[in-house]
Amino acid sequence: MIEKLTQDAIALLKQLIETQSFSSEEDNTALLIENWFTTHYIPFKRDHHNIWATNKYFDETKPTLLLNSHHDTVKPNSGYTKDPLKAIIEDGKLYGLGSNDAGGCLVSLIATFTYFYDKKDLNYNLVIVASAEEESSGPNGLNSMLSIIPKIDVAIVGEPTLMQLAVAEKGLVVFDAKVKGTASHAAHPNNDNAIYNTIEVLNWFKAYKFERKSPVLGDVKMTVTQINAGKQHNAVPAEVNLVIDVRVNDKYTNQEIADILTQESPCTNITARSLRLNSSSIPINHDLVKAGIELGRETYGSPTLSDQSVLKCPSLKLGPGDSTRSHTADEFIYLAEIEEGVELYIKLLEKVL
Repeated sequence: MIEKLTQDAIALLKQLIETQSFSSEEDNTALLIENWFTTHYIPFKRDHHNIWATNKYFDETKPTLLLNSHHDTVKPNSGYTKDPLKAIIEDGKLYGLGSNDAGGCLVSLIATFTYFYDKKDLNYNLVIVASAEEESSGPNGLNSMLSIIPKIDVAIVGEPTLMQLAVAEKGLVVFDAKVKGTASHAAHPNNDNAIYNTIEVLNWFKAYKFERKSPVLGDVKMTVTQINAGKQHNAVPAEVNLVIDVRVNDKYTNQEIADILTQESPCTNITARSLRLNSSSIPINHDLVKAGIELGRETYGSPTLSDQSVLKCPSLKLGPGDSTRSHTADEFIYLAEIEEGVELYIKLLEKVL
């Protein structure tokens, strides 16, 4: 049964690759996922482009485990040499947009859910959500489903981790900041040039260190990523606009980071765009983690963001594929990685279910 489910999962992934599904445009891939559940006689529901289902013997007295991955993709970059919307198999690799991020994870989790769907006397209920708008952190993705699906107690989020256990993930806060100065004609003296004032501010951001270091995620990483000022060559601007990207470890809340920068940064005005993309983690002694370690998997902290950031419960990021291939030209996943993914997901859940 596992071998058949795996081959069906690979066939579904080929269909997903060849069906455009940029964030918020996932209607047709949602139909493909609906067809899987229909074919396997599994009742499902749809909200926007999110498809979800529960196991046959769902019991409200039991804790609930969420299986989640996404079916939207980024737009292909200009470096592609292959057709990004064509599923191409060469040398054991399945090429195509979304193959690695996160199609391989999604179809492996769908196959795993299908395997356990009609099994009785499980220790956990299962809920699967094939979600939309992950790549854009849009309003109609997994975040919108948390008030619709049953309350979840723990989650596995499918993202490419080489099937290693990402037991923590950094959060993200993006800040807009202003450096003020005095506007003037470029021909006149000006000791309050906003652009020159920015030098000191940039050095502050470069040198600043947040005190709390995570044993899993390391330091908070803060990076100035955009600078914008001025409209013409002969006018000194009154202000410089900065964008600061902060990757938050599990020792801080996003609100704490915002409070620190508001109080300590040399910017006269600094504002967080959003505080909702928090860091996430799962205790190292959780049954899911212990089961993974027993299966020879290693634990680590992930610097990349996923839908874990919208979850309040403990969550484990785990999936076939390699994160370094995500969003790259000629994206691919090894077929053997999908085969391993289905097998390991099932073995992992057999230990806890």
